[in-house]
Amino acid sequence: MSKVKAGGSSKNVHDSPGQRLGVKVFGGQKVNAGQVIVRQTGLTKRAGEGAFVSRNFTIHAAKDGVVEYTKRRVRLFTGKTVQRTEVTVK
Repeated sequence: MSKVKAGGSSKNVHDSPGQRLGVKVFGGQKVNAGQVIVRQTGLTKRAGEGAFVSRNFTIHAAKDGVVEYTKRRVRLFTGKTVQRTEVTVK
């Protein structure tokens, strides 16, 4: 007989830091050109006038101004239209 019980496998032990995603600048606040407005995975919020999306889907300000969030209808590849938030800098 064995003196030690079988040691099973541990599944939930890999601990990684959070990605710090989310809205960094809210509506009505001033931004400078190049400043991060929203950090996101995937295109949940769209960049409008005065904003641009970088390679990792982060939305930056393209010019100095005030951030504004609006709802907009967007057509998906399948033809379905859904509501998305658009980030603009005015």
